Amino acid sequence: MPNGHNGQHDSRRFRNVLGRFATGVVAITALDPESGEPCGLAANSFTSVSLEPPLVAFCVAHTSTSWPKVRGGKVITVNVLAEHQQPVCAQLANRGGDKFAGLEWTGSPSGNPVIEGALAWIDCVVEAEHLAGDHMIVVARVLQLDIHAEGGPLVFFRGGYGRFSEPS
Repeated sequence: MPNGHNGQHDSRRFRNVLGRFATGVVAITALDPESGEPCGLAANSFTSVSLEPPLVAFCVAHTSTSWPKVRGGKVITVNVLAEHQQPVCAQLANRGGDKFAGLEWTGSPSGNPVIEGALAWIDCVVEAEHLAGDHMIVVARVLQLDIHAEGGPLVFFRGGYGRFSEPS
C-alpha cells in the first residue's frame, strides 16, 4: 500500500485522519418515559439525509447508556449547539449523573428539551436503526423544526472544539 501502510486497522491513525473533517455538534434530547426527566447525549455525526421525506441521521455508540433512555421517548429532539456551548456538549457527553443540572431549557412542541442558546431544534421520530461496527446509525423523520438562537456553530475538528469564522 502507499506510504508504507499495510492496511491493518489502526484506530489512532483512523481518528487522526478523519479528525481533519470538521463537523458541527448536536445534543439529542428527550424526556425519559420512565422518570419524566430530561435525558440526552452529544453527537458530532449528524447530517441531513433527505428533503422528501425530511430525514436526518446521526450515529450513537453501542456502549451509550443514554441512547436507550433517549430512544424510549416517542419523539427525540436534535439541538444544534452554538459556539459558546462546548460546556453543554461536555456535560451531555459525561456518563451518569444529572446531565441537565444547571442547564436552562424550554420544551419543543413535543415537550423535549430545547437547550437555551442552541441555534436550532428539530423534533424527529426514529425511522430506522442500522448496525454499523461499534455504532448504530439512526435515521429519523423530521416532524417539526425551527431556528432558536443566533450565532455561530460549535465546531469539532482534530479532537478539539472551535468556531466558524465567516468570510469577510
